[in-house]
Amino acid sequence: MKTRRFVIFALFLGLMNTSILTKVRAADFDKKILEHCRAQIAESKALLNEILSIKKNRDVANTLVPYNKLGKLLDSAGALAGLMSSVHPEKRVRTSAETCESEISKFATELSLNRELYEAFTGLNTAGLDATAQRLVSKTIQDYKRSGVDKDEATRARIRELNEELVVIGQEFDRNVREDMRYIELDSKDELKGLPDDYVQAHQPGANGKIRITTDYPDYVPFMSYAHSGEARRRLAEVFKNRGYPKNESVLKHMLEKRAELAKALGYSSWAAYVTEDKMIREAEAVSKFIEEVSAIAKTRAQRELDELVLEKKKDDPQARQIQDWEKAYYEERVKLAKYSFDAKAVRPYFEFTKAKQGLLDLTSELFAIEYRKVSDAKVWHDSVEVYDVYEENQGKHLGRIYLDLHPRDGKYKHAAQFTLRSGVAGEQIPEGVLVCNFPDPKSAQPYALMEHGDVVTLFHEFGHLLHHVLGGHQKWIRFSGVATEWDFVEAPSQFLEEWAWDANVLGRFATHVETGEAISPHLVEKMRIADEFGQGVAARQQMFYAALSLGYHNQDPSKFDPLKMLKDLQSKYSMFPYQPGTYFHLNFGHLNGYSAMYYTYMWSQVIAKDLLSVFKQKGMMNLDLALQYRKKVLEPGGSKDAADLVKDFLGRPYSFDAFREWLNGSES
Repeated sequence: MKTRRFVIFALFLGLMNTSILTKVRAADFDKKILEHCRAQIAESKALLNEILSIKKNRDVANTLVPYNKLGKLLDSAGALAGLMSSVHPEKRVRTSAETCESEISKFATELSLNRELYEAFTGLNTAGLDATAQRLVSKTIQDYKRSGVDKDEATRARIRELNEELVVIGQEFDRNVREDMRYIELDSKDELKGLPDDYVQAHQPGANGKIRITTDYPDYVPFMSYAHSGEARRRLAEVFKNRGYPKNESVLKHMLEKRAELAKALGYSSWAAYVTEDKMIREAEAVSKFIEEVSAIAKTRAQRELDELVLEKKKDDPQARQIQDWEKAYYEERVKLAKYSFDAKAVRPYFEFTKAKQGLLDLTSELFAIEYRKVSDAKVWHDSVEVYDVYEENQGKHLGRIYLDLHPRDGKYKHAAQFTLRSGVAGEQIPEGVLVCNFPDPKSAQPYALMEHGDVVTLFHEFGHLLHHVLGGHQKWIRFSGVATEWDFVEAPSQFLEEWAWDANVLGRFATHVETGEAISPHLVEKMRIADEFGQGVAARQQMFYAALSLGYHNQDPSKFDPLKMLKDLQSKYSMFPYQPGTYFHLNFGHLNGYSAMYYTYMWSQVIAKDLLSVFKQKGMMNLDLALQYRKKVLEPGGSKDAADLVKDFLGRPYSFDAFREWLNGSES
């Protein structure tokens, strides 16, 4: 599962003064981060008073410019706190960062409910403003109204309380998952049969004679895909799905209750109705219809794929009638081997981590006319983090800085995401972003740090977010900087970039066998692609299960449903696999905090991505003129236009469902 996370507090996008990074390894960094946080809040309050002291003749200079500065100041510590709470190796620092997040969120909530500031915007004369400034005023007024600024004082007070409570609840939910690394122990190497040699070598018996397999992705994903031992896979799936249990039972209950109460206080029928209002899709009912439409399109293909999985399982168990969730990946690999003569283990030696990372940098440098320069003296929170400055090719213009934190460790965020470290502002500061993933580490993996091809796709996906953040991070107004489009569009640029991880010419540049040095052949890549298409129907139905769960938890009174029962019911309706008894997936479904009711956005964004890709498929994946147009018209504007207009500017027409439908139906050329 691929995830991403935004550091967003009320109205403002995350940003920081990276000078504090010089202290990230200091013994007292937990105190420094709080000092920095509180200093920025104090400066923000002083600036707010300055803005409110203007009583007439409001204009760009005395209202919009200082408001822009206020946005920067408010979250100068927020982005750092959001990152450090997820990646810093010291728990005391993560705890202080969470405190910082809470304090910033509290002030941001107060700001969003400040009626004087709201009236300052409604009192602005916008007649002489350019289109982007007018958009800023309009969007800000909309933000204030959605925050509840026009409610009575008692309601605003309760809104403040609820927002503050929800930050703490969300932190606890994430922390309970992040810090809950579980494992199973195997009695002998016989239970490692089927796994790649490099994996077996990396998993030797411990002092107790047993072999430990953890729920961290480099352990979990290969084991579920290749291990012959069905019982071991079942056990590992069980502990994986039970991360966060039982602690998150009460946490999730409180989260849903507080969100429902907040939505009602703001005048909405449900939290789902509230969070979808300002997205491309506009309303919760449209999300429900979208889930049903995708499910219907995928149904025939998914059933056909499931039947093939059952037939493969019958080779082991002639009485088999069903595939369990924990059997899916294993039998998919078996079908791909039997039907397409494709063995995913056979391509692992072509995807060594260091070469894959460099291949991605080389590709994106060429596509988007940029240059990466490694920074050797940057201050980082862990020795494994690499830093690059991004420049305009042949021009020397400094576009941004990226940090790559790509390997697992205790206490670190468990999935894959792009975090904001600093949002850019034209002429004032460059954007800085962080890629946080959990891929095999060349320093510890033996003999090689080999990746699944799916890991390579994930790397490309998350890097798409990073590019959007950097290339779109040169706006005048921070409100529109970087990945600041509607939430249900932000996955499109990352899903778009995934396609190059399937291109034979691109893979041939860096996917070379670790022992022979031979480049992966176009024939093998084609087999890999054809094999990958198997399971897309099943995967689409699984995604709609997640989307329906996300929506269902937030679309009704939380006191009137049982979360586990709803999970079972929705899994039965949408997924092709039954519920695994004794598991509590919803308690480690991290998107319930970050995305709340909006998990649908992954598939919605894929609709857009497939449409964008249709042009490249016609004109060539390495058409550099087309790639530059995409950079200029889709990535660089950030949030300065509606997403639908960005897509229309590039395609020359409104976005369409056609390319996605053809792909899901299996009729894509």
